[in-house]
Amino acid sequence: MTERTGMLRALFGLLLLLVASAPATAAAEPLAAPFQWRQAFIDGKDGTRLHADILRPDGISDDIRTPVILTVSPYRAHLAYLSEPRLAGGPSTDNLTVDLFLRAGYTYVIVDLRGFGGSDGCPDFGGPGERSDVATAVEWAASQPWSTGKVGMFGASYEAWTGLMGLAAAPNGLAAVVAFEPVVDPYSYLYMQGVSWKFSGKPITENGVRPADFAGLEHLLIASTPPRPEDSPGYRANATQLPAHCYQQYLADITNHDGGTAFWRDRDLVAPLRGTMIPLFLGQGFVDYNTRAYRVFDLWHGLGPGEHRAWFGQWGHRTCHDKCGTPHFDTEVLAFFDRHVAGRDVEVPGPRITVGQFDGRWRAETAWPPADAQRVAVELRTGGYTDRGLVPGRDREVWSVSEPLTQHQHLSGIPTATLRLSGPPSATVAVELYDIAPDLRATVITRGIAPVTDTAEIRLLAQDWPISVGHRIGARVTDVVDDVWSHSPAFAHVTVAAASVELPLLTGTRNPELPGGLTEGIVKWRNEETVTLEPGMLDNATVPMNVPDRTGDR
Repeated sequence: MTERTGMLRALFGLLLLLVASAPATAAAEPLAAPFQWRQAFIDGKDGTRLHADILRPDGISDDIRTPVILTVSPYRAHLAYLSEPRLAGGPSTDNLTVDLFLRAGYTYVIVDLRGFGGSDGCPDFGGPGERSDVATAVEWAASQPWSTGKVGMFGASYEAWTGLMGLAAAPNGLAAVVAFEPVVDPYSYLYMQGVSWKFSGKPITENGVRPADFAGLEHLLIASTPPRPEDSPGYRANATQLPAHCYQQYLADITNHDGGTAFWRDRDLVAPLRGTMIPLFLGQGFVDYNTRAYRVFDLWHGLGPGEHRAWFGQWGHRTCHDKCGTPHFDTEVLAFFDRHVAGRDVEVPGPRITVGQFDGRWRAETAWPPADAQRVAVELRTGGYTDRGLVPGRDREVWSVSEPLTQHQHLSGIPTATLRLSGPPSATVAVELYDIAPDLRATVITRGIAPVTDTAEIRLLAQDWPISVGHRIGARVTDVVDDVWSHSPAFAHVTVAAASVELPLLTGTRNPELPGGLTEGIVKWRNEETVTLEPGMLDNATVPMNVPDRTGDR
């Protein structure tokens, strides 16, 4: 048995395990809008052949030009969408709201990245090959006789990442991008300051079980999805040809934990997107367990002038087509594309930035974090903890808790923590912020982690969280949050000689005016991220917090 055959069998075995673990009802979601479907192969500049599914409104003739919505993806093989079996065949359109765009007169094009679906070549995890694929796909779609020459890109997760790759390349024809829950910098997607995030292992479990080391194996598993029997010879040939050297190099690069390597630096899109003027509709969930609310804000703040939009709020790894508690997402997205891609004389409804607060209310902002967010420095208690992981215990944490708040506060932005430590560099230090109710039920607001150094700087994840009067703000310093990061315990003591945190607290009050309610993400977060503290824990943990006086409406 050849090395390549062994790899294929092992990966396909894992794929079957995932498919077998999926709910019995899992199947492709049929499109409600009638459509006509054809396929094509696109020749890339380096000789790679990319497969495309083309969906046109039913009854429209080939000589009628339409604007185009494009998704470039590793997940759209005809046999399966990720790990969910597709029993009916045909184009893979789940979660793309293709109906919305077909009914509005767009052609929808889905292109497989190199190495995936019906495309040949080697995946390179957002590298030069995949970036070239995106540019090739955009320019091809813009040049077709059924296209007006204007292309908008749409997607979430990896499919949002390819949209950002398109922005960075700025190929001819790209008119606008909608990117929700994107990968912005794949190193910080997999690691927080060198410490591996855990990710869900759907459909086997919703909890964090996979560290970053297995991300490459997972993507190669998806790339090894076999074709359907009815697929064309060209599709079948490409779907079964991933060479062994693709596996070897891919796994070697993606399992390197050093964020300073050329592989990782080359894939960071924050700098390449600085000054971008092509309109971007960006979305990020503060409670997303997959792509975290982290460097996406570096990208947002670096954009150039243009008609950019953003939604930041309390949802998981999704767009807000559903389960976000708001009725106006599809309306805004369609109007955004109608204006910038179809060239229709419409205004995009809604504010420049839509913010979903953790209390389930929605508001408009002109900037995020808001300009009136005052950074309040809070000195935390000193002490020490044992880096040993897994088994909970008071020796693993140092708490600092405010007095009950005498006025409502609102955390809106990116908290930061600075700690002076002594301990081995193999140990880690994590900081969590909590909203502590009078009954001592404490819900995580945000968190961050870093290796132990003499001075550890931690930028926590972003959040937008009203804190009610009578509640307390808590800060927990510990070694690691076991279900969030993958860390081999150092079994060593870490001394906290000094610690402080800066809290971005709004000085102006907000009167949320946008329609919407609780999201599925809020309910899930409250269920999974709330603990009840022991009353005695507060006895020696109280610290002063000079929170700002709220000054009325902003």
